[in-house]
Amino acid sequence: MFSSASFLKSSTVIEECPQDQKPEFAFIGRSNVGKSSLINALVNRKELAKTSSKPGKTKLINHFLIDEFWYLVDLPGYGYASVSKTERKSWIVMTERYLQERENLVCLFVLVDSRIPPQKIDLDFLNKLGEWGVPFQIVFTKSDKVKKTQRMGVLKNMQTQLAKTWSSMPDIHFTSSQSKIGLQQIADLITYYLSLIN
Repeated sequence: MFSSASFLKSSTVIEECPQDQKPEFAFIGRSNVGKSSLINALVNRKELAKTSSKPGKTKLINHFLIDEFWYLVDLPGYGYASVSKTERKSWIVMTERYLQERENLVCLFVLVDSRIPPQKIDLDFLNKLGEWGVPFQIVFTKSDKVKKTQRMGVLKNMQTQLAKTWSSMPDIHFTSSQSKIGLQQIADLITYYLSLIN
């Protein structure tokens, strides 16, 4: 899908992020949603993003250079993590500033666990993105754990919840880092966005 991927740097504040204005595609989700595994599968690197069974592994804004042309950005997860309230608050401030101020952010992929109903914290976060005008796509993870017949129910449930506050539905994708479901679709979408920039 992509030819090369390498870690560039981690940042604690937006001012430390790369200044070369390459297009950026960011990934975020609740802690333990499988974000790092999905990133590694998408770029076909086993340990590019650090995975952990302990929520809260990602604590910084992590930039990865893909194909020498664009940045994949791994953002700290929201929700539960075994850290202090002060540290969790600093993550929130750091992440929200990135989402609202990073001008070269092309699209944010919001990861949601397909095995459970939409959580209030996910829906509240999506509504914030709408208020801020952040372009995003919803990506269900761990879809290999859900039967194909159940995915329509998962999709309908999410759409029903979103319809309460959204006049039009954001795009929704099903993926799995294990079975590779939907990864090519995400890669093709990124490639499409990049073609519009060139």
